[in-house]
Amino acid sequence: MRLSIPVSAFVAAIVGFGGTLAIVIAAATAVGATQLQTASWVTALCLAIAIESAWLSWRTRMPVIAAWSTPGVALIAASSGFSMGEAVGAFLITGFLLTLTALFRPLTVLISRIPASIASGMLAGIVVIFAMEAARTIPLDPWLIVPLIAAFFVLRLINPAISVLAVLIGGGAAAMLTGRVGALPAPELSTLSLIWPEFSIGAAIGLALPLYLVTMASQNLSGLAVLRASGYEPDPAPLIGVTGFFSLLSAPLGASTTNLAAISAAICTGPDVHPDPSERWKTGPFYALAYLVLASFGASLVAIFAVLPQSLIVLAAGLALLGPLTNALSIALQKDEDRMAATVTFAVTASGLVLLGIGSAFWGLVAGMIVLGLDRLANRL
Repeated sequence: MRLSIPVSAFVAAIVGFGGTLAIVIAAATAVGATQLQTASWVTALCLAIAIESAWLSWRTRMPVIAAWSTPGVALIAASSGFSMGEAVGAFLITGFLLTLTALFRPLTVLISRIPASIASGMLAGIVVIFAMEAARTIPLDPWLIVPLIAAFFVLRLINPAISVLAVLIGGGAAAMLTGRVGALPAPELSTLSLIWPEFSIGAAIGLALPLYLVTMASQNLSGLAVLRASGYEPDPAPLIGVTGFFSLLSAPLGASTTNLAAISAAICTGPDVHPDPSERWKTGPFYALAYLVLASFGASLVAIFAVLPQSLIVLAAGLALLGPLTNALSIALQKDEDRMAATVTFAVTASGLVLLGIGSAFWGLVAGMIVLGLDRLANRL
């Protein structure tokens, strides 16, 4: 077996986990999760990702890589007015919808028919908030933040995959050396907490439905595209069904949605991993092993994040989402005939509008689809 197989798997796990953990922490904070609940959230996510990746890769003999939904946790972090119990209820609904999608194939077709411009406009509206918040950290602690921003943009010219991770590690070290960090917590093994779900119309429509849509449109469809670009022909239903089912199982432990990976998968599916495509599936079990290790120490990692300066966490989250923001904006504005609708979707989503207890991601989608429908009707007349 080539050394490149485990190396690629571990790099993908570290980049996927370390590069976006700050966004998960922000999501947990937004719904009022305690540190214990946040640790359970991270641990349950890692366990679900490990099981999904190992099982699907072995079963399909393809490098099927799972991940948490980065746009999804960004959506949760950008929301307001929801409790942890309501979030868990929304996660259960989302897991059910994902599982149903696999069982009822017309749902997959229906989601895939949402124009890419509208879906990308919604995603851009969600993540742009984090980019703006990252910029706002500069006056709070310029001597820490400005060098980190400079380091990020230099490192991304060399290796974009490690740039955010380097900011987190370097920023954490600088914060400790300059006395900005309190006493580090003692290492401890992770524990899982059962969280009782609460169901509400506002959380179902304002959180669960947008989470489902953004997971399908921005993650699962992209993950399938990465596999196809590497020469594989996956059947979407089993892959979406397994990740949806484990999202359903892990939700009562606080975990948000898991799904097919895109960026992490790209690291594990190319010819650099192995020249023979039939051998690349072995990255899945090694990737799963890495996430089992991360699951074991999830509580300690969350505790470390809790003592780091908040400005560093906000900065890391914003920088991690610059790539998805750039990609989403380019897709949203690609077609001339869809630009107005995509812009309306972006503006309404980014506004933070809450109407009838329902968040802005849903209203952005609705507004964009209405404008798109009117534009297309006018073109036919």
